[in-house]
Amino acid sequence: MPNRLNDVELDARGARALAHPVRLAILARLRSEGPSTASALAPYVGASPSVTSWHLRHLAEHGLVEDDPEDHGGGRSRWWRCVGSGFRFEFDPADPAAGVALSDAIEASESGLVERWRNDTRDTLSPRWLAVSGRYNTRVHATPEEIAALDDAIEALLAPLARRRAADRPADAAPVRILRYTMPETADDRD
Repeated sequence: MPNRLNDVELDARGARALAHPVRLAILARLRSEGPSTASALAPYVGASPSVTSWHLRHLAEHGLVEDDPEDHGGGRSRWWRCVGSGFRFEFDPADPAAGVALSDAIEASESGLVERWRNDTRDTLSPRWLAVSGRYNTRVHATPEEIAALDDAIEALLAPLARRRAADRPADAAPVRILRYTMPETADDRD
């Protein structure tokens, strides 16, 4: 389903299907490196080529990957590519366990992501890129409706960048990961 960020929208069944470390690793690798085969992905996702192929077909059932139409030199290998810019899901009140499972799987797959960026990437950045990298930790008091409106406004700002075709990117454009966490607190969480 199209949306402003060109994300694949998952229902509870899709969220449950994606909540698997190998599937998340496949998507991450395809997003960072582009189209690939099950055999080429296997060493990076911790599964055999046949198991990786099975997971790719399962991801395709939920619209997250598809056959890559590019000719990769013939042969019998099946090439896959990601669909959309990313994926999204909402916690379904009728089946919140699916969203919780996917959220937990994403958190586990991203464990150490910021630390790896700090250790491996930060010191290699130009001063220009370093100046725009950062982290925010802002606490606000808001209603669910206000947070939904804020999320909508952020999405509107991100949409032109997320949907921009590769041919239209400026020469100095680079991949940038934007992590957004919205974590309502309880009285026990407050300092």
